[in-house]
Amino acid sequence: MTQDLPLPFGAIDTHFHLFGPARDFPYAPGRDYTPADATVEDYIALARRLGFSRSVIIQPSVYGTDNSRTLSALEDRPMPMRGIVVVDRSVSHAELERMHGLGVRGIRINLLFGAGAGWDTARHLAPKLREMGWHIQFLVDVSTIADLRRRVMELAVPTVFDHLGHVPVSRGLKDPGFEALLALLKDDLCWVKLSGTYRITGETTAPYRDVAPFARALMQANPDHVVWATDWPHPAIRVPMPDDAVLARMTLDWTADAEMRQKLFVTNAERLYGFDRLPREAPQ
Repeated sequence: MTQDLPLPFGAIDTHFHLFGPARDFPYAPGRDYTPADATVEDYIALARRLGFSRSVIIQPSVYGTDNSRTLSALEDRPMPMRGIVVVDRSVSHAELERMHGLGVRGIRINLLFGAGAGWDTARHLAPKLREMGWHIQFLVDVSTIADLRRRVMELAVPTVFDHLGHVPVSRGLKDPGFEALLALLKDDLCWVKLSGTYRITGETTAPYRDVAPFARALMQANPDHVVWATDWPHPAIRVPMPDDAVLARMTLDWTADAEMRQKLFVTNAERLYGFDRLPREAPQ
């Protein structure tokens, strides 16, 4: 753990990606971007530098439903990991069971980038996911969904929203979509990742101070259903590449409350992803 970045012991990064090499893990046709390689070794070095010890690898849109890159990392398991995959309607129960054994705990529905699945796929797969005890993670701008509550309710499985709901801060805290997200959160009907701040900010460099009111509103709505993530290696962004230590420090600055930090960085994610609980303090 870096001396100037006091993350709680056992901190969990709930959202990162791996990319390439393309010769081993080819990208899907129809993708919206082609990323640079981001290796397991690079990620582990980041984890050690920042001070988190567990993580959740997220299937990115550029691989479509080919989860080979994600599952390979879970098989190697260089640190305690869980995974989120992308599947289509034809996925078999046996394949879901195999992935569960590797540490997969949910599927991702990507409504912002190509090569993803949609709401219809989420509805179709919901009964299988319910049986598995998995959740659905959405990458969607909630300000564009007029009937967000109804859509979440009809799924009847735990629902997670990436990147603070992906609402551009220019729309303001009173945006109907963001207010709907807050209402779902207050009623324990969803979870939200406090991540990807550079995707919704109106600023160009971190710390993105215009995002802080949104993050604090989400934490206040339900401190037990928010989690933290790096979103490393920050693919397809339109601002200068941020420093992950600065992003983590920015998150710490959102709250000085030790109990809230413990929930945000550790215990909430332990519950959501089924990580074994660790002692509250590092061994001496």
